[in-house]
Amino acid sequence: MANVLIRNLDDSVLRQLKAAAKAHGRSLQAEIHEVLRTAGARRVAETRRLSAQWLRRLGGSRQTDSAALIREDRDTR
Repeated sequence: MANVLIRNLDDSVLRQLKAAAKAHGRSLQAEIHEVLRTAGARRVAETRRLSAQWLRRLGGSRQTDSAALIREDRDTR
């Protein structure tokens, strides 16, 4: 498992993390693990949501093959 070193963390952020850890009955390290895990899960969920949104928008539309267009342009020069 990897280790992460965080330098120059604002004192206010550290205080907030410590307070959250205490409120959740966790160690500071466990709280940071949870914050990072949750942030990662949110990012993945947001990426999937945006991807699905674009697929719905583009659904049914036909896209041209850009490689074929580039090849055609090169051949005509």
